[in-house]
Amino acid sequence: MIRARGLGWRYAGRPRPALRDVDLDLDDGACLLVAGPSGSGKSTLALAIAGLVPHEFAGAWSGELVVGGRDVVRTPRIDLAALAGIVFQESSAQLVMELVEDDVAFGLENRGWERAAMRRRVAGALAEAGIAGAARRRGVTLSGGEQQRLALAGVLAPLPRLLVLDEPTSNLDPAGGAAFYERLARLREGPDPPTIVLIEHRVDLALPLADRLLALDAEGRPLAAGPARATFAAGAERLAAAGIWTPGEAGRRAAWPGPEGAPVGEEGVPLVAATGLGHRYGDGPPALTGVSLEIRAGERVALVGANGSGKSTLARLVAGLLAASQGTVRLDGNDPARLPAARLARRAGYVFQDPAVQFLSSRVGDELRVGLRTSAERARADDLLAALDLARPDLADASPYTLSGGEQRRLSVACALVRDPAILVLDEPTYGQDRAHFEVLVRLLRERVAAGTALLAATHDLLFAGEVTGRAIGLRAGRIDFDGPTAALLSDGARRAELALT
Repeated sequence: MIRARGLGWRYAGRPRPALRDVDLDLDDGACLLVAGPSGSGKSTLALAIAGLVPHEFAGAWSGELVVGGRDVVRTPRIDLAALAGIVFQESSAQLVMELVEDDVAFGLENRGWERAAMRRRVAGALAEAGIAGAARRRGVTLSGGEQQRLALAGVLAPLPRLLVLDEPTSNLDPAGGAAFYERLARLREGPDPPTIVLIEHRVDLALPLADRLLALDAEGRPLAAGPARATFAAGAERLAAAGIWTPGEAGRRAAWPGPEGAPVGEEGVPLVAATGLGHRYGDGPPALTGVSLEIRAGERVALVGANGSGKSTLARLVAGLLAASQGTVRLDGNDPARLPAARLARRAGYVFQDPAVQFLSSRVGDELRVGLRTSAERARADDLLAALDLARPDLADASPYTLSGGEQRRLSVACALVRDPAILVLDEPTYGQDRAHFEVLVRLLRERVAAGTALLAATHDLLFAGEVTGRAIGLRAGRIDFDGPTAALLSDGARRAELALT
């Protein structure tokens, strides 16, 4: 199905190739797992296999890539699109219609499906992706995880011969991620299974499906290739040293006891106070109902729960990016939604689930310095760029929009850290992070919280929650269902299951 020889690609305007010297053979119906550190070219390889590189991007191609018997360079893009379906790393970027069911039907309409068959297939694809009840909802009202499920449904609907899935579970709750891989396993049990290319950082869910492993190094070159389990077993130390998560590592570490949850600062003086907080988007169902909480200076809080449970909505309300439909929220005594933008930025640093939506500059080095006033802040910006591996000339001079997903996430976190706010509100802060950069983010956040900054992190990453936070707030259907020590939640299997965390 897929054959590559000496495959390489350098994006226009970038001094270094994204991919170099990739050789690959994958049989029809097999599953390839692609692993590697952030910026190693994994997403570029996915785009090439799906035919978007080189047809939709400017740059320099080298070597050969044949997919389904078609030379990717010489085959028209429309013919490659009929063969392969791809879920992008930023899945919201591929949603095109207002209603969920129309988005799933879009590809089928373009292929000329008969209406009755199309309706049946739309319903089936929504069920396969785990959002059967959302057919008539507007796509913009879905949570990030629900939008990822919608993108999956749109790709699954036409029954492509080749599925290219770039971090397909990165925004899904743990239960949803496990269910997705169960559905992929059922697809592979059929008489004519699709060929699958999976890109994942945390490989545990993907490994049982994978026949082959291709590990890329930081320069975009093959580091290891072969049968998936045997290659991981033989090269575990070398892969870990390259920043690649190895099987079972995240699960073992998540079992360690986390930090104590005691706040740092004045007892009894809340930095954040919310009472009876509620919100709904337009005429949709309530996203949040009756939420009351307090967060003190230096407190480390994980916000957990299923996709669509209200985590991002609560985070935005606390950070002043939404005005509450009901109830009140106060940040250091003020309504954050009414604070002037410059003053709000000094009180709350916010990181969106989709990092690209918050970028303002055309250059990475400039993005971190937007709005900085003092030499100390500018020096901190330089230190953060270096610490987060973004100071290299090929990255510091690049557009933020051309970075990998993991690099964009690190830049967005750096933009929040550089202003030294009273509270950091982070939506999926470890999204797209390899092993090495996860460690750096954890260290930087621990240092900031130790200095008195509060942390509220909406996350599905239980390893991050366990290693960084001391308190967990679990949301279910827009209401607080758990509020207590993170360690207590992670050690309670029944409560984790109720909150879609297992």
